[in-house]
Amino acid sequence: MYPGTWAATTPDKPALIMAGSGQVLTYAELDERSLRLANHLREAGLETGDVVAMISDNRPETYEVYWAALRSGLYVTAVNSHLSAAEASYIVTDCGAKALVVSGALAEMVAGLEVDVSVRLVFGGEIDRYADYEAALESGGDAPLAAQPHGDDLLYSSGTTGRPKGIKPPLPPIAVDEPGYLYPLMFAPAYGFDTDTVYLSPAPVYHAAPLRFGGVIHTTGGTLVMMERFDAEAALAAVEKYRVTHTQMVPTMFVRLLKLPDEVRQRYDVSTLRCVVHAAAPCPVDVKQRMIDWLGPVLEEYYASTEANGATRIDSATWLQHPGSVGQSLLGTVRIVGDDGAELPTGEVGTIYFEREARTFSYHNDEAKTKATEHPEHPSWTTVGDLGYLDEEGFLYLTDRKAFMIISGGVNIYPQEIEDLFTLHPAVADIAVIGVPDEEMGERVVAFVQPAPEVAADGALASELTAYARERIAHYKVPREIHFRDSLPRTPTGKMVKGRLREEYAAQG
Repeated sequence: MYPGTWAATTPDKPALIMAGSGQVLTYAELDERSLRLANHLREAGLETGDVVAMISDNRPETYEVYWAALRSGLYVTAVNSHLSAAEASYIVTDCGAKALVVSGALAEMVAGLEVDVSVRLVFGGEIDRYADYEAALESGGDAPLAAQPHGDDLLYSSGTTGRPKGIKPPLPPIAVDEPGYLYPLMFAPAYGFDTDTVYLSPAPVYHAAPLRFGGVIHTTGGTLVMMERFDAEAALAAVEKYRVTHTQMVPTMFVRLLKLPDEVRQRYDVSTLRCVVHAAAPCPVDVKQRMIDWLGPVLEEYYASTEANGATRIDSATWLQHPGSVGQSLLGTVRIVGDDGAELPTGEVGTIYFEREARTFSYHNDEAKTKATEHPEHPSWTTVGDLGYLDEEGFLYLTDRKAFMIISGGVNIYPQEIEDLFTLHPAVADIAVIGVPDEEMGERVVAFVQPAPEVAADGALASELTAYARERIAHYKVPREIHFRDSLPRTPTGKMVKGRLREEYAAQG
């Protein structure tokens, strides 16, 4: 299924609604406009396997570009719109894009790009050297494509632990209107996506999960409601206004919802919600428990990655029996592996691998990094560097990223545990924990804290937080230093960019 399927049966049904403005893109419009763009790209010389990149804020045109690529055997690379021009130029160049489609709202960043592409289009404004998007659609025409081989995405990691890596899967060996594409196959039955679904997408569309899930909604004939940007109260208002049945959020969004005053949260009718999916980052147990207490057992969690090398899933009822778990396997067999490459027994923390029948991805232009994801003895076992353990029933628990683990006095310390402890503390708006070099211990624990509004960032607060931690976790895990910041470097999808904090700390000497 693809938008053309639904354009033939329900042409006037909204395929996409912008939550704030109310702008509607019907299935007929999405089908025709993506077809016209696909024709334009073909006429410009793009062939099966070529790449079209897009840099945009959350706008309806992003899905016209997405479906133009997927219905004509192209890769689509959605570039983080918050990057600098140099960072975005690297991705556009590295992915080998032959076409670049951008939003006029990002004119300042786009003007600084240094890229070599044959097709440049801009919607929602004007930018020098970029042709008008609407004129391109007009010139493309609405003649049916001779063939519609299925395209795919070629997305880049968030780069929280280094330079972003392009994740390039093989193109699906099917046409766009044939079943068999991974994401609808995996997630539509898992979460009950169908023609009655109204799905609220509050995150930036360039990120893997929002982009792919929006595509799944169009595959199954539902309606995608896309927020221009996330705001906690506005999200609740959108649920009520559009009678949202499904949404996907990240844990930082949960925290912002929970920190709204009770009277604000109770002001909105959220009874239409049947499924609240969350992923992208580990969710503190207390946060998830409070969300279930508020919304009921509608939370669904999955653990996966942009690489899509494997996945787990857990529903609310099961999670209440296994609090903190990210579930059992949905895609691939989970293997927990020690530093020596041997599988570890139940309960022991190690690197998480997923076993598949064959490798399912590669890092674009980086054979060495691709090889590094493989188990040395089992090439079909791959990892993205997360750590965790399995319980006796095969439920997976995450502990942290391997790159974030702190080794102090020979003991492993997982920053996530410390960060989770403070997540709902009323004086803390945000927190990040890192390890820094220490002559005696090897590394010591350092916390960066963004105080809640109107909370004084002073020695008294540092003492309060230290005492709070000492009462609740082992003393060797308690931060030895607490540094206050007005804000912390998170990506818009909620991932902490700890590399910046390490660089900042090192620069202080």
